[in-house]
Amino acid sequence: MNLSETMNDPISEFKTKRGIARLLAACRNTWDGLSWAWRSEAAFRQEVVVIAIATVAALLLPVSSFQKLVLIGVLILVLIVEIVNSAIEAIVDRISLDRHPLSKVAKDMGSAAVALTLLLAFATWAVVLYNRFM
Repeated sequence: MNLSETMNDPISEFKTKRGIARLLAACRNTWDGLSWAWRSEAAFRQEVVVIAIATVAALLLPVSSFQKLVLIGVLILVLIVEIVNSAIEAIVDRISLDRHPLSKVAKDMGSAAVALTLLLAFATWAVVLYNRFM
């Protein structure tokens, strides 16, 4: 497909905003997504509470600024992957609430992504704390 063919394709009404209107819409969508995750996902709420406490702890630890950034960044990554997992679940449920092997695969893979991110966060904290205090 060349550029002229692409230019003739219909454009989603959601992609027509430009400039500050696009930025404001993006901020509103972001807030809506975070609000939905907070209201609808118990795991997200639990992770936010743990991450808030761990962020304060990271800021108080006697480690370098870079290590603080890594400790907090890996926690934010957990939230990011949790939100993507919730989006996958919403899409699967939107398509059909019927049990289907591919629906299970999609949801299980999203869950596995969250679990691996949590393992990464745990390992990161363990290494930084071990190097600092042992």
